[in-house]
Amino acid sequence: MQAGATVLNFPERTAAVSMPTHRPIPHHAGHRERLRHRARAAGLTHLPDYELLELFLFRSQPQGDVKPIAKALLTRFGSLAAVLAASVEELMTVRAEDTRGRVKGIGVETALDLAALHEVAQRVAKEPAIRRPVISSWTALLAYVRVALQHEPREQFRVLYLDKKNQLILDEVQNRGTIDHAPVYPREVVRRGLEVSAAAMILVHNHPSGDPTPSRADIDMTKQIVQAAKSLSIEVHDHLIVGRDGVTSFKQRGLM
Repeated sequence: MQAGATVLNFPERTAAVSMPTHRPIPHHAGHRERLRHRARAAGLTHLPDYELLELFLFRSQPQGDVKPIAKALLTRFGSLAAVLAASVEELMTVRAEDTRGRVKGIGVETALDLAALHEVAQRVAKEPAIRRPVISSWTALLAYVRVALQHEPREQFRVLYLDKKNQLILDEVQNRGTIDHAPVYPREVVRRGLEVSAAAMILVHNHPSGDPTPSRADIDMTKQIVQAAKSLSIEVHDHLIVGRDGVTSFKQRGLM
């Protein structure tokens, strides 16, 4: 450096030091694996309903905490069976808030998965009724109609059409109605029996109120169907009313 030269002093630049950030660990971290481990070790039968729902929701929602959603579903519909019986549209109205205050709902994919699970349950319950004569397999019949209708939120009228051996030909929903009424047309019920070559049929409908006691309208409608079917040599074996409190048989009550 030459004499007399001006010396310029520049401040040293300090390298930026990034401080580690400590993000809080979510309370549900590891919960999925812990729940799966308990299910494997102790068996699914030991899990409460909300945890059984969680296991199923893990597949529909691969990330996040699904426990609030499982509990919200049971609170909204009242029971596991009622959750599965709910429609896709009803399931999609459910909202749940997690511990961080975030609100999460059920999308169409999750709702469809739950509806599919209900359909599987119905088909499994239906198999014994298909393989054996319905009348001689009374227990299987009651199990099937309860799975199909016990938790339906709207009244539904369906007919089980049977062949000469009392084996199931067709289970058909004739009408869906409101919370306390489903329109029934006796001529349509019998006409459909002729179309499928039925020798007999069992009438089934539900009471969303939960009480399976027949109304006066139920009794009158049954008599009309019995009379119309008799003229065409189709026998009506029974009329079953399904409610959360049980199943009522018109034949056992002497109403037909």
